[in-house]
Amino acid sequence: MTRRRRRHRSTAKRRFAIVLGLCLIVAGAYITVTQVLPNPLHEKPEWKGLDKPIFVKGKLLDQSAAGSGEQLKLPLPVLQEAVDPNIRYEKGTQSLILTTPVQVMHLQTGETEARLNNKQVQLRFAPEEKNSLLYMPVQPLKELYGIAVHEDSDTGAVLLMKAGDTIQMGKVNGATDSKTSLRKGPSKHEPILADMPGGTSIRVWETDESWYFVQMDNGYAGYVPKSKVTLGEKKTVDAVPQQPTQAERSWKGKPVNLAWEAVYQKKPDPSVIDKLSGVNVVSPTWFSIIDGEGNVRSNADTAYVTKAHARGMEVWGLLNNSFDPDLTTSAMATYETRLNTINQTLQFAKMYHLDGINLDFENVKTKDGENVSQFVRELKPLARAAGLIVSVDVTPKSGSEMWSRFLDRRSLGETADFIVLMAYDEHWAASPKAGSVSSLPWSEAAVRKILEEDAVPSEKLILAVPLYTRIWSEELKDGKTKVSSKAVGMKTVNDILIEKKLKPKYLEDVKQNYVEYTENGVLKKIWIEDKTSLKERVKLAKELNLGGVAAWTRSFGTEEAWNVLKDISS
Repeated sequence: MTRRRRRHRSTAKRRFAIVLGLCLIVAGAYITVTQVLPNPLHEKPEWKGLDKPIFVKGKLLDQSAAGSGEQLKLPLPVLQEAVDPNIRYEKGTQSLILTTPVQVMHLQTGETEARLNNKQVQLRFAPEEKNSLLYMPVQPLKELYGIAVHEDSDTGAVLLMKAGDTIQMGKVNGATDSKTSLRKGPSKHEPILADMPGGTSIRVWETDESWYFVQMDNGYAGYVPKSKVTLGEKKTVDAVPQQPTQAERSWKGKPVNLAWEAVYQKKPDPSVIDKLSGVNVVSPTWFSIIDGEGNVRSNADTAYVTKAHARGMEVWGLLNNSFDPDLTTSAMATYETRLNTINQTLQFAKMYHLDGINLDFENVKTKDGENVSQFVRELKPLARAAGLIVSVDVTPKSGSEMWSRFLDRRSLGETADFIVLMAYDEHWAASPKAGSVSSLPWSEAAVRKILEEDAVPSEKLILAVPLYTRIWSEELKDGKTKVSSKAVGMKTVNDILIEKKLKPKYLEDVKQNYVEYTENGVLKKIWIEDKTSLKERVKLAKELNLGGVAAWTRSFGTEEAWNVLKDISS
């Protein structure tokens, strides 16, 4: 009995050893196959079976193209994602609007007639709608944006490349009868998407340690070891040729020193221009949008322009939106109404020999902000063709719905020649608290926000300063301090100081002179705008390499102001 048990135990041990050995062999084989030997399995790419898949830098996009050859058309979402996010479709009029720095094109679904820079052109193929997607013919896209397209006749794959893209070309190593695996991921254990013969031409899109992410002409994209590829030339997709803008020709390295001319009922005497020492641009508030159709009213004056030009100054006529939010909603709503405003403004600019347009849109509903940005995008190419500079006035960034949040300063900075920051009204007319119209720390913070948060180039940003201040009145009524104010120019403040024999006190925190006095039992406070405050702002503009300064408004200024502001050019 004991021997049998011993024999049984010995047999069991042998069987266990055999099973264990077999398990180790299987495990070793599995490890060898999965961790040591390359994966031999093939897998179809996810796009296989799609009719016209579109790729950008080897990545498959969500929508496919339509047509082929000269009739190739690309879907709007792809164009907005990969070419220009500002391509705009207005469903109500089935209008497609494409804008570049030099051209604006208007197309309509199903129509081969289009307008390029406001002139009629004929397209070979029309935009069309298929399966609720809008498709654009590729030819005008090539002309406007300079895109390049490779279309594979076998797979239907469309490789889309943007103007300015630099593409590293390469070839697969080895003889033509050799095969190199194109893998799904950067590992030999990833499945194979294609077997590439030696000499296959590829585009190298990315580098991942010892692997390249590449794509063949037929659209297949994946990973291949660097050792299997010989890099060739780098090809750059040609950009659309552009001449320097008027601003680049006239103002590069030269700071703007602008004075606004507030024009109300009465035209200013052109002789006032003689007193503006150092000013090189005047911007009269001549033009206003007056209705929802985008019609423009003009108060322009040829004599004023002639005088300014004789003094070597440019004239940038100001166009405003009448500060009417409902009017702005209607006038900016469609391509047709925006174009009406643009055409009339450009006609006035030609009639009065203007050098630029200054846009001052304020009191605008936040929802209309994109339409305002689109208006500037559509205006800019037409103004550029007319040799006009386009500048846009913006407020400091704040949470104000109607006065700040509608402004897309980043977009405007990309489009316009200059952005003019109206760095005043820190404490506004109806402010519940008395304070400076524009303290230096507040102004500097406003400038830096736009430079840093909105990436507006410093040479494009003009710092606008106030030539006015507010006389604040604080009066105690029913146990509460009632605050009110009125805006006055520099001369008025000087007269008060002389008349009342007041000695201002310099406030280090705001970098301004300050005075207070009592009149008829009411406490008066003035944060003074004078050469002291203006010097600080000119210094700030120069330190930050800004594009210049602007002053609101000419009638509030004194000779002292112009003498200080001209230091922007020193």
